Amino acid sequence: MTVSIILKNKGSDIVAMKPDATVAEAVACLTENRIGAVVIVDDAQAVVGIISERDIVRLLSRHETKALEAKLDTVMTHAVVTCTPDENITTIMERMTRGRFRHVPVVSGTRLVGIISIGDVVKYRLEEMERQHAELRDYIMTA
Repeated sequence: MTVSIILKNKGSDIVAMKPDATVAEAVACLTENRIGAVVIVDDAQAVVGIISERDIVRLLSRHETKALEAKLDTVMTHAVVTCTPDENITTIMERMTRGRFRHVPVVSGTRLVGIISIGDVVKYRLEEMERQHAELRDYIMTA
C-alpha cells in the first residue's frame, strides 16, 4: 500500500507557511489548525523546511520569549525528509522510526501535495490489520 491511500482518506488539506513568517505566527498556525508541524514552502510550493511543536519547545527553552520573534528560515529544519505519493507505507513508517520524526511532507516533483504523520500511518496499519483479521475469521468460518 502507498502513501496516496493515506492522503486519499485523510484529505488533501495542506497547512504551509513562508520562510519569512515568525515563530509566533507558526505557534498560532499550529494551535489554530490543531497540528503538530507546519511545512515551510517557497513561492513555487517547494518544501524548504519544516518546524514542529518539539522544535519550538526547544527554541523556547534556549532563547525564551525572544525565540518567538525569529524568522522561520533561521530556525526551521532545512534538511527535510520527504516522500512521494507512490512510496510504500511500511517504508515510510520505518524511515520515521529510524529518523525519530513524526511528520513527513509528501511531494510530487518539487511541489508539496500533502503531509502524513506517524498517527496517520499507525491508523492505516491498524485498519489494515483489522481488515486482515476479519478476512481470516470469515475464511475460517466458511471452511
